[in-house]
Amino acid sequence: MNKTRKLAYVTMLSALAIVINIIENSFIPELPMGIRFGLANIMALVTINLFSSKEMLVVNIMRVTLGNLLAGTIFGTRFFIAFGGIVLSSISLIITNKLKCSVVFSSIVSAFFHTFGQIAVVCFIYGTTYMFSAIPIYIFSSVATGVLTGIIATSVLKRVRL
Repeated sequence: MNKTRKLAYVTMLSALAIVINIIENSFIPELPMGIRFGLANIMALVTINLFSSKEMLVVNIMRVTLGNLLAGTIFGTRFFIAFGGIVLSSISLIITNKLKCSVVFSSIVSAFFHTFGQIAVVCFIYGTTYMFSAIPIYIFSSVATGVLTGIIATSVLKRVRL
């Protein structure tokens, strides 16, 4: 695949991730304790499986940066919390991809580390560790949301032709 075509695909995947993120934040209500489905992570899973870690990082960074820019929260607390989550989530996806793990397992691990990264940033910003006491609840929700996004990403990957 030539560079221009690859750039077009990565740009399209980034745009889809941003749109899904905005739709989820605007129209899908949070579950208790701020739990979200993480549907935009589908695009990260698709990207890393179609291309490589480098392109997945581009999609994730674009999603968080442009998504927060469009929402008017760029460089605010919400941005840094999202960025902390996406860093750990991306690292976990790179590791699970190198280990040749399934898409669903990668999604579960990514969901957990995304949540853990967000909790770590919240604890740092507010100078408290109380959020870590909710980790068991977030582990359960990460498994549930990770399975959902992993199944959807697997379905998308079966249908995508480059």
